[in-house]
Amino acid sequence: MPSMGASMNQYFATTSDAVTEQERAHERLVRRAGADCVVLLENDGALPFEPSGPLALFGDGARHTVKGGTGSGDVNARTTVSVEQGLEAAGFTIASKSWLDRNEANRVEGKRVYIEEFVPRVVKEQGIPEFLVSFSDPFTAPDPIPITEEDLAAASCDRAIYVLSRNSGEGSDRSATRGDYLLSEAERAHLELLAKTYRQFVVVLNIGGVMDLTELSSIEGISGIVLMGQLGSTGGAAIADVLSGAVNPSGKLTDTWARDYDDYPSSATFSSNDGDVNDEYYAEGIFVGYRYFDSFGVEPLYPFGFGRSYTTFSMAADGATLGGRTVRVKALVTNTGSRAGREVVQLYASAPRGSLAKAEQVLVASMKTPEIAPGDTATVELTFDIAAMASFCTNHSSWCLQQGDYILRLGADSRHTEPAAVLVMEASTRIRALKSLFKDDDPVRDITPPDREPFERPAGVPVLPIDASAIELETVVYSGKREPFAKPDTDVQLTAEDVRAGRCSVEDLVASLTLEELAELCVGTARSDDGSIVGNASLDLPGAAGDTSSVIKATRGVKNLVMADGPAGLRLQPVFKTDKEGNLLPGGEMLGDSYTPFDPSLTDENSITYYQYCTAIPIGWSLAQSWDMTMLEEVGSIVGEEMETFGVDIWLAPALNIHRNPLCGRNFEYYSEDPLVSGRCAAAINRGVQSHEGKFTCIKHFVANNQENNRYFTNSHVSEQALREIYLRGFEIAVRESQPGTIMTSYNLLNGIHTANSHDLLQAVARDEWGFKGFVMTDWYTSQDVASFTGASDKYPISASTGCVYAGNDVQMPGCQQNVDDIVEAVKSGRPLDGFTITLADVQHCAANVIRMALQVPPR
Repeated sequence: MPSMGASMNQYFATTSDAVTEQERAHERLVRRAGADCVVLLENDGALPFEPSGPLALFGDGARHTVKGGTGSGDVNARTTVSVEQGLEAAGFTIASKSWLDRNEANRVEGKRVYIEEFVPRVVKEQGIPEFLVSFSDPFTAPDPIPITEEDLAAASCDRAIYVLSRNSGEGSDRSATRGDYLLSEAERAHLELLAKTYRQFVVVLNIGGVMDLTELSSIEGISGIVLMGQLGSTGGAAIADVLSGAVNPSGKLTDTWARDYDDYPSSATFSSNDGDVNDEYYAEGIFVGYRYFDSFGVEPLYPFGFGRSYTTFSMAADGATLGGRTVRVKALVTNTGSRAGREVVQLYASAPRGSLAKAEQVLVASMKTPEIAPGDTATVELTFDIAAMASFCTNHSSWCLQQGDYILRLGADSRHTEPAAVLVMEASTRIRALKSLFKDDDPVRDITPPDREPFERPAGVPVLPIDASAIELETVVYSGKREPFAKPDTDVQLTAEDVRAGRCSVEDLVASLTLEELAELCVGTARSDDGSIVGNASLDLPGAAGDTSSVIKATRGVKNLVMADGPAGLRLQPVFKTDKEGNLLPGGEMLGDSYTPFDPSLTDENSITYYQYCTAIPIGWSLAQSWDMTMLEEVGSIVGEEMETFGVDIWLAPALNIHRNPLCGRNFEYYSEDPLVSGRCAAAINRGVQSHEGKFTCIKHFVANNQENNRYFTNSHVSEQALREIYLRGFEIAVRESQPGTIMTSYNLLNGIHTANSHDLLQAVARDEWGFKGFVMTDWYTSQDVASFTGASDKYPISASTGCVYAGNDVQMPGCQQNVDDIVEAVKSGRPLDGFTITLADVQHCAANVIRMALQVPPR
């Protein structure tokens, strides 16, 4: 039996396959959280269904319910509860088993063809590893089989549910075609038939991103539309709770759903739509999502923040105050219906028109009420800093509040609001002075909205003057050239224990290391010749994504940090085997549809089997639609607890890129089109995970990573105003509110410079402007030769290893020997390498950031 050449000092996995109490507790919480994420889009009174008696159930997602997206974010959970299973457990009798069984056989055959014929052909034709096919061309279920008259006769009853599913993942974007953004012909035929057949017919959307619902909504006879989303391990149970009325839906949309795909301002040029995947021009500027639809007068199908309930609410402002820079608005929310439920109170600000581009309105605060009984009223208070209303002025490189009236609007979604207060800025003022950064290498002029009449000051609401003279201008001080650490005056070999005991500083320890040791610390442990792939690059934990270097673990006591992928839970190898000496044996590796079987000769007598099942939590998009930050912290704590159980130090999540366009393949991972929602959700998850000592998150992908096609080489051209107000803003909120342990840079270039090589982005913005204290890492293979196995266009060069060190990108993941060699050569020669000159000081500062975090992880 060959071993993999790596022996772990300690395994945290269990040798029992029994379901643990931790798994049960986490599944209960995920079920409750999942129900909180469901959005009721339409209901003519058919819902909730009485949970007994026959129910016709159709659609591919009924039995094959999607728990989350594909790629490195897929969690290898023990089980997933399907919609079919959830409904049966709730008391329904599924009357359409015959159709479900035949559709299952059709799907099994489609999967066989994909694995046995399609994947080998792509590997041969494109010369890429098998696992990459699951990124570029993931399995797509065949069209569901026709529904026959015999099927309808067998499922004769008054009510039916159709579960419409979609899946997507990293490595490829979606398309505005049938079967993806649009209904397939088969789905359309199914929906029309079922709508005519059943008195009560509900469509459940088991999807990970916005799709076209205009066609679906035009079909007569649909009683309800429910956005289930993708809810993790217990998704089928959670949606059954909502459909049966055990839980009243309270989710709200975090995106604008257009009537037509072309209504999105980036639709014509997004990704492959214009035939150019090398350059992406963000010509819509700050007008993303509802900012565009509201400002340009485009009527959406469903507005941002929208969601129905099984009850009804009324909402009214109850006063506003201004203390210093903090605005407080009270709201009264009354349950005017017959069922207990929760409402989301949303507060928007409309700024005066001036010389700067401004959206019609911007979300500045929100809060989800507790459960309100029928007839009862809840009082909530929303607070925000006046800086939330500021615009970025590129001429002055400052955040500014312009003179005029700022109208606060309160409501249950972005299109149904009432004035709550007026803030009067008596004079234009700058509130924060910054450097001018991010000059575009190929500037594009941002679109501008049509002229509108100035807002009239509403009557009958508080008018609160803001004294501009009392606002102190904050001027950011930026770091200068990095200086080398002074070598300690001692012959004693310094260790991590010396730092903990206060006998030396981290800087002293770093200064005592050799250049070669420092270079190793700046690169992950994987090497290009070991065959490691995403999800199998850790030397210490099977299925983990990678580790930081252990080069000074034995000599200086600085442990390596183990990283596991996300974002919908920990992705680890659920089953692995070792020999009796503890050496890890091949087999069990999983990524998408790629699986390595174990040696059939392995038995209990010659090997040990370990189990590490993790909980699949709802996808980021679904979590955001709960608008419940307390619940998000609880979900984050699930991940933190499982990190403790299995020995993970850094979770490679949350991901919070903006939903610039609904076709981005990874929108399921991300939260919203709005930066405030995105930042607050990420901060809540961070707090939950990092409430566990020595466990850290990694916010990603920093920044303007909104396209998956040609993702290593695409160049995002974005104005500085749009960058700061939209794409950087969520990351800033996450850093300021939760101080995540790490940040991961994205693959793409930003205005001609790889984000991984951008000193302005990593040092000037993240560290100097926001006060980020952790370390920065690259995404996987960022600074390695990926073109050879991705087959992607390479108009632009790959990110430089030396550029990472120059920028303050502390760790290059998963690592290769060339990264180390480049760093050493560049420092020793003192000459530019791949366009960047780096010094010993640069390498020392990167290594110090990694060591500081390693020292925060308690020993086990």
